[in-house]
Amino acid sequence: MFRSRLALTCLFVLALAVPARAHPHVEVQTSAELVHDDRGQVTAIRHAWTFDELYSSFATQGLDANRDGVFSREELAELTRVNVEHLGQQRFFTVMRHERRHVSFGEVRDAWSEVVGGKLVLRFTVPVATPFRAAGRPLTLQIYDPDYFVAFVPAEGEPLRLVTAPQGCRL
Repeated sequence: MFRSRLALTCLFVLALAVPARAHPHVEVQTSAELVHDDRGQVTAIRHAWTFDELYSSFATQGLDANRDGVFSREELAELTRVNVEHLGQQRFFTVMRHERRHVSFGEVRDAWSEVVGGKLVLRFTVPVATPFRAAGRPLTLQIYDPDYFVAFVPAEGEPLRLVTAPQGCRL
C-alpha cells in the first residue's frame, strides 16, 4: 500500500514538471561586413555589435573617468580589451563555411567601443586566416551562441554588407 501511494505521488509530481527552458541574458544586435581585397578574396569580417541597454549600463558603470557624461574610446579601452579577450574564447560566436568547410580566423584587430544612444557598441575586425575567393561557391556566415546565453539579432536595415566584393558577388 505504501509503495503504491509513493508511486502515485511520484507520478503526480512528474506530471506537473515542465522542461527547463533557456533564455538569453544579453541581447546583441549584429551587423557585419564581409571584406574583400583587390583580388576579390574574402579577407575579414568587420563586426559591429550593439548591446542591450541593461548590459550596456552594467558594463559601462564607473567608466566615465572625467564625469563629462560622454564615454571616450580611451575610457572604454579596457572594457573593449576584456570583451574581445572573452569573445575570442568563444570564437566570436562567428562561424563561416566555404563549400561546407570551416574557415579559420586570425587575431582580432581594430577593436574599439563607443556608446550610442545609451547602448554600448563594440566594433572589431576578425581576419580570415587564409584569404580565399568565394567565386560563386556557397559561403555561409553565422553569428550565434549555441548555449543561448547571448541572443544575437540581426540589426535592422542591412545587417550584412559586402565590401569591395568582385563584380557579380551577391548576398
